Amino acid sequence: MKTPRATSALCVGIMLIFGFWIAPAKTMAVDTTSPIVGAWEGTLDPGAQPKKRIVVHISVGQDGILGGTIDYPDEDTSGILITAITYKQPVLHLESSSALVSFDGSMNKDNSEITGSWTQGGGKLNLVLKRTS
Repeated sequence: MKTPRATSALCVGIMLIFGFWIAPAKTMAVDTTSPIVGAWEGTLDPGAQPKKRIVVHISVGQDGILGGTIDYPDEDTSGILITAITYKQPVLHLESSSALVSFDGSMNKDNSEITGSWTQGGGKLNLVLKRTS
């Protein structure tokens, strides 16, 4: 028969193992210091048509998954959901299936600009997104 002291020690040991197993997972999954997190603004220049400002908001959830929205301030449109986003420094890819938009770009060395191609409605334009926050 086990003594109360042995049972207590076993319980404490199991709790410590479980605690060390869970705690690092939460810490590693949430990386709010990622250089991609923040607001990014740029202007599309389609030539004969008016220029169009774009603001991309990128955030990281508690589960560590990147997400975000797209705003078109000149059209009073905001909150368009980004449905797919990947970032592997320095390369960013994002898509919005509702707006039929995609962007592929690379971040510069000081994490202040992302230069790439914005694709929408079959057209592809160069776009530089600059960090605003």
